[in-house]
Order: sequence, then C-alpha cells, then structure tokens
Amino acid sequence: MNLPNKITISRIILSIVTILFLILPWYQFGIQFPMYSFMGKVVVDSKYLIAGIFFIIASLTDFLDGYIARSNNLVTDFGKVMDAIADKILVNGVLIILAYNGFISIAIPIIIISRDTFVDSIKMVSGNKGKVVAASLMGKSKTVCMMLGISFMFFYNLPFELIHIPIADILIIVACLLSIISGCEYYYKSKELLFKER
Repeated sequence: MNLPNKITISRIILSIVTILFLILPWYQFGIQFPMYSFMGKVVVDSKYLIAGIFFIIASLTDFLDGYIARSNNLVTDFGKVMDAIADKILVNGVLIILAYNGFISIAIPIIIISRDTFVDSIKMVSGNKGKVVAASLMGKSKTVCMMLGISFMFFYNLPFELIHIPIADILIIVACLLSIISGCEYYYKSKELLFKER
C-alpha cells in the first residue's frame, strides 16, 4: 500500500473517531466537557472545539493524499474508491450530526447526500460504459466550501461571530448551491451516455 492510500485509510479512521466522539453519551461516563465564554459574547462547548480539530486534520489529509498521489504518479483504483468513501463518511456523517444537534438545517445533509447518490450513480453507469466522468471544478469548489464551512461551524463561527457575519452558514449554503449545480453539470456531460442503449 502506497503513502497516499495509507493517508486515505487514516482519514477514514479519523472520520469514524470524530463521529463517535460527537455521538457518544459522555455524561454517562461521568465526563463533562467545559464551556468557555469567548470575550464574554460567545459561549462555546469544548467538545465541538475538539471535534473541530479532528475534522480539520482529516480535511487536510484529503488534499494531502491527492497531491502526493498526483505529483508522484501514485494514483490507484483503490485510492480513488477509498478516497470517495472517506470523504462521504467525514462530511456526510458530520452534517447529519450537526443537523441533529440544531447547528444547521436538516435540508443540508439531505441535499448533499441526495446529490452524492445521484452523481455516484452517473459515475457508475458511465464507468460501465467505458467513460470516466472527471471531477469538475465546481465539484471541487463545493468540497472546499463545505469543509471550510463545517470547520467554522465547529468553532462557533469565530472570529466572524464577533462582527455578526455568519461565514459558516454562508459557506455551507454556497457549498449546497455548488453541489446542486455540479450535479446538474455531471448529468449534462453524461446524459447522452446514460440514455444510450447498449
């Protein structure tokens, strides 16, 4: 197993750790995470700060493994599949938890997961017919906006919360819009192949 694949596997493990960290009933183990007041204006739960650090590290490995794989010609089919799985576990899992805990609207994970299912289906059909649908700039921009937005959400939108700019919400909404647009783009590029009879 090459280095990029090892980094991808580590992201899957860290993603699962992040999700478990967020959903475990710590109070049943007698563990209470301290709350902090930031400049007397924003009260933050340290549990989400810790989870945010996990999330940021995992997000950075997403860019790191891809860069190493491309620059050293280490791209493999295993890496492509596992990279996609790692991204979905990390982003979709965290979005569901954030929606459940009231940080974001439940509509956001529904949109993102529906889009991912739609695009993955297109890729599967296209692949079976011998055509590879490459990731678009719109799709990559969606990923960047979503990871940045979630990171700010974990850190209670600081420091922008102090000047009342909801940058976390803005980034996540932009990511949702880019998600829809890139999904339509995937469909447009593949529609002839999708409806083509064998």
